[in-house]
Amino acid sequence: MPSLAVRSEGDPELFINRELSLLAFDRRVLEQARDPSTPLLERVRFLTICSTNLDEFFEIRVSRLKQQVAFGVAHVGPDGLSPQETLGHISRLAHELVEQQYKVLNDELLPALAAEDIRIIKRSDWSEAQNAWIQAHFHNQVLPVLSPIGLDPTHPFPKVLNKSLNFIITLSGEDAFRRTSRIAVVQVPRCLPRVIPLPEAVSGGAHHFVLLSSVVHAHVGELFPGMEVTGCHQFRTTRNGDLSVDEEEVDNLLLAVQGELANRRYGATVRLEVADNCPPRICTFLLRQFGLDEPDLYQVNGPVNLHRIQAIIGRVERPDLKYAPFVPVPVLNPDEDLFAVLRRQDVLLHHPYQSFGPILDLLRQAVLDPEVLAIKMTLYRTGTDSPVVDVLVDAARAGKDVTVLVELRARFDEAANIRLAERLQEAGANVVYGIVGHKAHAKLLLIVRREGDLLRRYTHLGTGNYHPGTARVYTDIGLMTARQSIGEDVQQLFMQLTGLGQSRPMNSLLESPFTLHSRIVELIRAEADAARAGRPARIIAKMNALTEEAIIRELYAASQAGVGIDLIVRGICRLRPGVPGISENIRVRSIIGRFLEHHRVCYFLADGEHTLYGSSADWMERNCFHRVEAAFPIEDPELHRRVIRETLEVYLGDGVQSWELQPDGSYERAGGDGPAAQAVLLTELVDRG
Repeated sequence: MPSLAVRSEGDPELFINRELSLLAFDRRVLEQARDPSTPLLERVRFLTICSTNLDEFFEIRVSRLKQQVAFGVAHVGPDGLSPQETLGHISRLAHELVEQQYKVLNDELLPALAAEDIRIIKRSDWSEAQNAWIQAHFHNQVLPVLSPIGLDPTHPFPKVLNKSLNFIITLSGEDAFRRTSRIAVVQVPRCLPRVIPLPEAVSGGAHHFVLLSSVVHAHVGELFPGMEVTGCHQFRTTRNGDLSVDEEEVDNLLLAVQGELANRRYGATVRLEVADNCPPRICTFLLRQFGLDEPDLYQVNGPVNLHRIQAIIGRVERPDLKYAPFVPVPVLNPDEDLFAVLRRQDVLLHHPYQSFGPILDLLRQAVLDPEVLAIKMTLYRTGTDSPVVDVLVDAARAGKDVTVLVELRARFDEAANIRLAERLQEAGANVVYGIVGHKAHAKLLLIVRREGDLLRRYTHLGTGNYHPGTARVYTDIGLMTARQSIGEDVQQLFMQLTGLGQSRPMNSLLESPFTLHSRIVELIRAEADAARAGRPARIIAKMNALTEEAIIRELYAASQAGVGIDLIVRGICRLRPGVPGISENIRVRSIIGRFLEHHRVCYFLADGEHTLYGSSADWMERNCFHRVEAAFPIEDPELHRRVIRETLEVYLGDGVQSWELQPDGSYERAGGDGPAAQAVLLTELVDRG
């Protein structure tokens, strides 16, 4: 890498490539799978998460880069790399990462599982009794749904589903019609479980499994009677998973998204995974079929989809090999009048340590309260069987005026969101789909209640989705309040989302794409001015990703002015910390642990005013300019202190699960004596709660 001894905060060498930073995040996830202090079955989970992350990386990020290259787009980012150069770096690093994944599986996790008598038994190790049971299982449960396709002029190479399990078979001999095709393809339907538990009577252990790929491989010859199978190799393709909907050109966004969902399964192929014993000629044949080149080939020593082995975790009842369960603390009594509580005080919810229940309880009370007139809510991701949607349906049927903004373009949740939108409409709710060209990513709930001669607004604003499932595994904060200034702002935001009109100044909230970015820049500059004037200055911010170029440049300028800056960035970070003369006052750390770090919180000393916001937005271009986002102030003094401690300070003291970003873009374990932040919060908020 060239020297970083530069003096311009706009120099390309000071911006880490976004895609390479995302791959670095995946390497940190993989390290959790290697960490012996992590419970064994949770290590398996981290391995599968790493694999799933990489799948999505190819589906979205690599696909987009390949499209840019194909269309001759020569866009160069602030890091100075062209799409073609970025793809070259990705290929090298992704191949290394995949090789490491399978080494972790084969050299570390499988032996450790076997030591606990949890085994994935290879074909070569099947006993006679196991062979007999597996053969019967193949005939009864697998064979009837398989459809082998012999390749010949009337049977061209089939369309292969995105990320599906497939086999390419080489054959010799003639079939009943005297065809001598040498190659066939077997596609394995997704309805078949990929991990098959063996009965204890034939396996000798309570937790012994075989993989479906091994079962098919062992009996594939039965699909081609009278012919000789000379080769059988599993393969999987990864396809472009981004939806191509031109929002300016469609009349009905719902119908357009529905139409594109089917295409996702057969988008352009961007990666081919094959077994590592697949002969070069077969690899070349497959690459040619999918229009890929040699760098797109990944040969693996194990199942082509590591995510599928996650099924073992749920089938093995070994609490000693998993994270200790806990019950989130109920912050409010559901039998109490929650509207009265919010008139007295603001309420902070810190998930997953504190229960998601108060949000549901507030909605349920709103359904039953005759004085509640209207409920408005944004839904980005909420799950397929969402209790939130259940309550909204009840509210609509009870005659409340229910308006729900459903973001249809929430990636990989589009189908679920279409179903819940249709369900809400059938119940009589007003359903809208946001703003053309801007995803609605803000997390907002507004309840309007008649109280005497006035209408009072009760709101909830969060950093995470209204999804009870993710609220158990993502770290997020939510603010419940009856403050008039915030209620008026949330109502105005809903009017923008559902109607037409100019943006008006808000009392308290920052809103993308209008005021959030400019206000963040203003706050950073104010800290820089304070430092230049010799006054104390401080910035601490926590987010999922930091990529927005102007904000990064402002942070560089603030660092040069002497501002102490601590950034807690879970994933992508394009800023280089610790560069002499540029960013030596900036420290960046990433926390990887049991829970997915998801808070977005920023703190500015602000000449002693201690400005603090929670937000739905990361500091990224899309969040600042192409999404509808909301950042909300934490104004109650006690909640203010809590948020600073629980989302910022405790993470800066983490010496266990913290990684520090180095000037060259690599990450090193932070070390230190401080306990893991998540363990501290479990103790303080759950055990003592």
